Order: sequence, then structure tokens, then C-alpha cells
Amino acid sequence: MTVSGTSAATEDSRPPGDAPVQPDPCAPGIDRTVLGVAAAVSVLFVLWGILATDSLASVTSAALDWVASAFGWVFVLASTAFVVLSIWLALSRYGRVKLGRDDEKPEFSTVSWVAMMFSAGMGIGLMFWGAAEPLSHLGTPPRGLTEPNSQQAARVAMEYSFFHWALHPWAIYAVVGLSLAYFTFRKGRRGLISSAFFPLIGKRAEQGPGKAIDIFAIFATLFGSAVSLGLGALQINSGLTNLWDVPESTPLAIGIIAVLTVAFVVSAITGVKRGIQFLSNTNVVLAVALLFFLLVVGPTVFILNTLTASTGGYLYDLIPMSFRTGAFGGEKWMAGWTIFYWAWWISWTPFVGAFIARISRGRTIRQFVLGVVVIPSLVSFVWFSVFGGTAISLQLGGTDLSAAVAESPEAALFAVLREFPFFTVTAILVMVLVALFFVSGADAASVVMGTLSSRGNIEPKGWLVAMWGVLTGLVAAVLLLAGGLSALQSLTILAALPFLFVMVGMVVGLLRELRREPLSATMAPEIRALMIAAERPAPANSDAS
Repeated sequence: MTVSGTSAATEDSRPPGDAPVQPDPCAPGIDRTVLGVAAAVSVLFVLWGILATDSLASVTSAALDWVASAFGWVFVLASTAFVVLSIWLALSRYGRVKLGRDDEKPEFSTVSWVAMMFSAGMGIGLMFWGAAEPLSHLGTPPRGLTEPNSQQAARVAMEYSFFHWALHPWAIYAVVGLSLAYFTFRKGRRGLISSAFFPLIGKRAEQGPGKAIDIFAIFATLFGSAVSLGLGALQINSGLTNLWDVPESTPLAIGIIAVLTVAFVVSAITGVKRGIQFLSNTNVVLAVALLFFLLVVGPTVFILNTLTASTGGYLYDLIPMSFRTGAFGGEKWMAGWTIFYWAWWISWTPFVGAFIARISRGRTIRQFVLGVVVIPSLVSFVWFSVFGGTAISLQLGGTDLSAAVAESPEAALFAVLREFPFFTVTAILVMVLVALFFVSGADAASVVMGTLSSRGNIEPKGWLVAMWGVLTGLVAAVLLLAGGLSALQSLTILAALPFLFVMVGMVVGLLRELRREPLSATMAPEIRALMIAAERPAPANSDAS
């Protein structure tokens, strides 16, 4: 058996008729078909929202109802399958396969790696829903499982918050990011979603079918990013209202969107190593400071009890929660929460997956799954225990927060912080965090959309990145005009549905190609080293007579 020090794909390891390619990942050139179609449809959507806002709102609402009722089970089943797949890949012999050459080292430190993926993956969502979701479930328990505002409702509220923000979303990100990193850095393909389809459709992955896949990925990225930008604008608007009585209004939210859009376009153009890495590390420092403050001045014992009990309850109920579809009640709740979340994460996977792949070169599949699924899930447990646990403690202790949350979820975190010292400082810190989390996530999205529309170039042209950034801001503004938070949720699910089937194809392609890995690539490093030493020719015996 020959042990190779590199694992670049060869012609023998490819499907019949699939000639080996070795593209330059930084090769210049715009894919005019992908860019033209994706940009044209995006502009038409913006014009539709500006010229016929009511029509857009009614169409998206009706389409949402149809998708949630007809395909809700698909979202539930697929997201759970992604969790199982991620765990299996990490534990299997394929966990030792490097995302790159066998001797390649990671490009970023583990701390920066985790910080960047977390900021891009869900930072702004955690700021928006950290207190709002547990409070919402406390006042309106999921699927009517228990009495509102009771101890039992508090337990269910925390378990479902964990469910929506831990293993499932990060496993959804992981399967796309892993597939892209594998085909880009180990197999020498371009950094495109369509590259994962070479084992299935061969050269057609570079032709019409592959271009259609990349166009779907751009749409999902554009609308998923727009949703986050809309949520961020709403929360910053609420912070201004709480601090300085600035009236909440759609025009002000659109103005905030404009400012944030300019900020993340500038950050994106500076590149990953400078702009995104710096912002991500800054986000982590500020977020930890806010967590520590609330842990110290808040109900510390209750928070620690909540973390312990809710983690155990979540793990105990994980399997039944993972397969609930609303078939026996609670279908409306499922559509508004669980299915919305699964669709939101799926709509983010093209850019979060591509971004995670971009920063994960040189790590093994096992390291990748541990870093992308397990570590962020643990952070989510802590985050919701601190913010959600504090909010629930206040509500059960007699401070009425439910009315504020029901009227405007974006105000929940400010309502909680108002009950503790230094509200002005913490409120400003929240708004800064929301802005930075969005900038660090949206600039990654703009770069990825630029990559998808320029044949996989991981350093797309600045004007292309800026164009996609501006379109993201315009889509977010249009959605706020068309119905605020409900419109944001509706379009997320609609954009995610076609890409869900793309994800299934990516998984099939990844598994098919992994089966062709040489045995040496899946061995433990020490065994591989022994085999290499055994294959070396014995040194000549100079003392032989």
C-alpha cells in the first residue's frame, strides 16, 4: 500500500467522464450568467416591493401558509438528519480526513476561528431573541403544552430556546461548510456550491445545472442576510426609543439599514483577515463582558440552576422535539417558530457555510464538526441561560415583561436590562453589539455572493461585493415596508425551500466522494507514520564484508 503525503483528487477518483480540474481559486472573471440572472431577479423583487408593497405582502403571506403546511415535515426531517450526519462523520473513520493537504495546518487560531464563525452564524439573532424567545414561550407555551407563566412553562421555554439555537442550526451550517471545504481545499474545485455536485452530475456542475444551483444559493443568501439586517435595524431602533424616546418608525429603521449597509460593505472590502477577523474578536470580547455583567448583577443562582436543568431537559427531550411537525396540534406555532428557524438557518447556509469553509482549511473533519457544532451549541446554552434565565426570573418574580415582548420582541432585552444598574451603558453596548454582529455577518455574506457570481474567486472584486451589499440593504428595507417582522419571516421560509433540496444533493455528493478516499487518509496519524516508516528502504549496511 502506498501512503501519499497529499490527497489531491486524481482522475481515477472521479466519476466517469469527469476530467480532473485544478482551478486557481483566485482566478479573475465574472460569471455573467449567474450574476446577470441573480441581480436582475433581485432588482425586480426590490421594484415589486417599492411599487406594489401590499401585493408583495399578500403573496408572501399566502405562499408561506402553503409551504409551512405542505413542506413543514421536510424541514423537520432534513434538519434532524443533518444532526445525525454530522455526529456520524465526526465519529467515523472519515473524521480524520483533512480539509486540505494531509500536511496542511489551520490558517487561523482556534479562538479566532470560533469567534468568526459564531459572529457570522447567529450573533445578531442571539442579541434579538436571547431574552425575547424564552419570554414569548413563557407567556405562550409551545403547542399549548402547559399553563402560561408557570414553572413548567419556564422549563419548556428554555428547552425550546435551546432546541432552536443549538445542535440543529449548527449541524445545518456544518454539512454545507464541510462539503464546500472538502471539495475546494481537498479536491481542488472552485469555491462554489455547485462544486459539491461533481460526483453526481460531472461536468454539468460547471454548466447550466451548476449555474442554477449557484443562483439559488445567492437568493438564499441575499434574503437570509436581509432578514438579519431587518432584525438588527428594529432592535437598534428600539434601543434608541428606550434611551432617548426616539419614536419607533419604519423610516428610521430604513435609515439604520442604510448606515449598517455602508459599514458592512466597507468592512467586507477590507477582507477576511483584517475586517471580519477584527470585528469578530471585538464582538466576542464585548459579548462576554455583557454576559458577565448580567451574571454578576442578575439572579446568579437562578441562572446557574437554569443552565444545568435546561441542558439536561433539552438533551432528554431532544429526540421527540426533533420529530414534531404539528400534525397533532400546534401547526401554527410550529410554522411561526420551529419551521421559521430551520428555514432561517437554511437560508443562511450558503454564506455561513462558505464562510466557515473559507476559514477552516487545514482542519480535520472531526475538528470541524467539534468546532462548528459542539462549541457554538455550548455558547448558546450559556447565552440563553443568562439572558433568558434573567428574563424569566423577573417575570416569575412579579416584573411584567410579557406585554412589552408581545408588542415588540426587539424591546425585550432592553426591558430586562432596565431592571439593573447602568442601563444607559448596557443599552448602548447592546446596540453596538447588534451593529457589529450584523456587520461581521453581512460582510461575510457580501463576499460569498461575490464569490458565487465570480466563478469561485475567494477574493471577489470590490465593486461586486459592494453591489451585493447594497442589494441586501434594499431588500431588507423593502421587507420592512411590506410588513415588518412577519414579512421577514415569510420570505425566509420561501427562499429556504429550494435550497433545502440543494443541501440534500450536497450531502449525497460529499458521502459519495468520501467513500473514494484512500485508506491512508482515514488512518490515525501515528499509524500512518508507522506505515510510511515501514515502506522506506532499509539503509545499506556499510559493514557488510
